[in-house]
Amino acid sequence: MYTILIADDESIIRQGLKYIIDWNSFGFSIMGEASNGAEALNEILSKSPDLVLLDIRMPKLSGLEVVCEARKQGYQGKVIILSGFSDFNYAKEAIAYGVQYYLTKPIEEEELESIVSEMAKQLESEQRQKEIMENYLEKAKENILKDLFHRSFKETNYNLTDLNMTAHIYQVLIYEKYSHSQDAVSYSFSDLLRVTNKNNNSFDFIDLEEKQIILLKGDYAILRFQDFLSRYHQVLKPQEGSPLDSIFIAYGRSVSELTDIYLSYEDACHLMERRFFCEHKQHTLGYEELLDLPNGQFELSEKLLQEYSDKLVNYIQAFHKHQVNEVLSTLFKKLYRSNNTPLRIKQFMIDLYLMVKEKVYHLYNKSDIPFLPNGTIIEEFNKKYYLYEIIDLFQAQCEMIIRSIGDTSHENIIDNIIHYIKHNYMNNMKLETIAPLFGYNSSYLGKIFNKKMGMNFNSYVDSIRIEKSKELLEHETLKVYEVAARVGYQNVDYFHMKFKKYMNMSPAEYRKKARNFSNT
Repeated sequence: MYTILIADDESIIRQGLKYIIDWNSFGFSIMGEASNGAEALNEILSKSPDLVLLDIRMPKLSGLEVVCEARKQGYQGKVIILSGFSDFNYAKEAIAYGVQYYLTKPIEEEELESIVSEMAKQLESEQRQKEIMENYLEKAKENILKDLFHRSFKETNYNLTDLNMTAHIYQVLIYEKYSHSQDAVSYSFSDLLRVTNKNNNSFDFIDLEEKQIILLKGDYAILRFQDFLSRYHQVLKPQEGSPLDSIFIAYGRSVSELTDIYLSYEDACHLMERRFFCEHKQHTLGYEELLDLPNGQFELSEKLLQEYSDKLVNYIQAFHKHQVNEVLSTLFKKLYRSNNTPLRIKQFMIDLYLMVKEKVYHLYNKSDIPFLPNGTIIEEFNKKYYLYEIIDLFQAQCEMIIRSIGDTSHENIIDNIIHYIKHNYMNNMKLETIAPLFGYNSSYLGKIFNKKMGMNFNSYVDSIRIEKSKELLEHETLKVYEVAARVGYQNVDYFHMKFKKYMNMSPAEYRKKARNFSNT
């Protein structure tokens, strides 16, 4: 529906014009009226009606002055001049201001209907042309933006001013929803920045390669974005459901040349890839952070897996949740400083968890540990947006294992050490290695162990190993050197010496005696 303003200083004429024809049937609705030239000009400039019926002689400003000033200020609508016979020369002058039609008073119904019908056709045609041109320009702008982002921009035949692409400064930002569990972002970016964006004069928006991209244009838009960032940083915990809580934004550097926009875009893309390393409730990443990113890449190797799985399993067995968390925190920092992709890091963390699980299961196969199935772990790790979420899940699993394998409330540290020895006797056991796991230096721990157990640490480990070797000799068909290796002695001669010291006979003699006894 098109809008119409009726401007005449005589009330009776305004009322007559309202009802002389059925305006709705021609696609028009009367949006207002004016009784003098100044009022008419104000209505035209503030409401921009599609059609104005304008008396040429009115108080304060004549119809001719109204048209002249309205055109100067950009009004593009249709105007029908209403005049008396004596005003005909003035009416002709109005043609210079784009007035196509004039009507002499009194108005004839058929003549008005004919003109209004023609006006409606013109407006409809112009609207179609405008839509076609806007669509054409939008596609042109979209192609230009793609070229700018991909560093393939060349001078075009398009008028960049008409496309609102000229500015003194530009900045690219990419945004997406903060969490995969949230719905798509549905708010207005103009509202977020608190700017108007008529004709895209403040920013352009484009979907490109599954990215939602904003190109900020000009000092004002960039200043408003900086204000937005300031508001975000002042809010320690954004209200749930607010725009601050629902989005993640990565923004590149600001540039002064159109041909340098790709630099800002590449910054934002790189940062968006780094969102995996963000902290909890962090919703923005800026180009400043690129200055602190690593240049090298360390290998996520089998050796690194072994190193961290051994550390974690040792602290789990020592019931040290704090130390487990410290190890995972150190690993987080190490991974953050790498250039490995989130996908590669997720795979590394999955492998690490499965290795810890396998080692714990081997050591505590008689304990009822509610491990998550491997498939569930893989699924859970892969669907996480952030590394800290994976670390949190890893910590929770380690705490679950600690609760399952023993009593973490032991007041006597020696009980915990004995528990550890009984599950690790087959490894290279040294007091110097074990003491830090339990928060002691080896000298002090050796003294309290000797006092509590009535023997030194090494003697106790030997006693456990000999007891385990006796079980193997009695019930297994292993060779003596294989038994020695199973219980932690890599040198079979040393095993012979220790066994004879404790049992006053060799391993072979013990096996023969034990089997003869079982057959009687």
